[in-house]
Amino acid sequence: MHIALLSRNRNLYSTKRLIEAAEQRGHTVRVIDTLRCYMNIASHHPTIHYRGEQLEPFDAVIPRIGASVTFYGTAVLRQFEMMGTYVLNDSVGITRSRDKLRSLQLLSRKGLGLPITGFAHSPDDIPDLIKMVKGAPLVIKLLEGTQGIGVVLAETQQAAESVIQAFMGLNANIMVQEYIKEARGADLRCFVVGDKVVAAMKRQAAEGEFRSNLHRGGSASSIRITPEERSTAIRAAKAMGLQVAGVDLLRSNHGPVIMEVNSSPGLQGIETSTGKDVAGMIIDHIARNAAPVKKAPPRPKG
Repeated sequence: MHIALLSRNRNLYSTKRLIEAAEQRGHTVRVIDTLRCYMNIASHHPTIHYRGEQLEPFDAVIPRIGASVTFYGTAVLRQFEMMGTYVLNDSVGITRSRDKLRSLQLLSRKGLGLPITGFAHSPDDIPDLIKMVKGAPLVIKLLEGTQGIGVVLAETQQAAESVIQAFMGLNANIMVQEYIKEARGADLRCFVVGDKVVAAMKRQAAEGEFRSNLHRGGSASSIRITPEERSTAIRAAKAMGLQVAGVDLLRSNHGPVIMEVNSSPGLQGIETSTGKDVAGMIIDHIARNAAPVKKAPPRPKG
């Protein structure tokens, strides 16, 4: 198969591993900088151009689109979809998962476990908003934050009111969530490929930190998850419309609750902690589901 890998940096661990796994299986991969693509949006013959040339047909596209380029990246991905190319995660699934509020509303509609979450616009509603999520301590999150940036633990009512007022004063979109104390600064990253959790790791926050993100100094280790946690992760990925997803769960007193569904989960932490060839599983999934591009028959001679 001939695969396009949308990535702005071919030296990233995840990008290198996907290339390696594909080539080991006899496929060819072309790394394409998403922001250098430009499109001819024509109903009869949509095309994508790249660095002065029209891109060749691909059997499949793997989107590794960073949060900061979601708008343009998903526009490029939609163009591939218009051209009939198989995409590992489609543009709708990615935009759903990137909108934290929308994703939680969709997960709630499916009856999946979530922390109590509040969202408001007016500063006048702050006291009732805090009360609605069981009061302090509580977690305040920027809707546009990634990798733990823009996530604040407010331990008192006064601190919560001050932080929320400050964010609202900056016209920042935020949500507030109950603090799951029993998780003890740990979460589970369940890596979903297709309809299976192929690997899972426990991420533990560093001493004095409540955010378990590896970018924030957290540590990772392999873990065996329960059937309920496995089912929750698979249903969450399906609700977002994602074939590949990193589903982050917390273990609460009332079962697993979903913190986030990531449409471009990194491979380094999960592969290092579990020893599993997750990149290979992704490529195998593509090979099973993508139909090869039909090539035009050769012209008759003479």
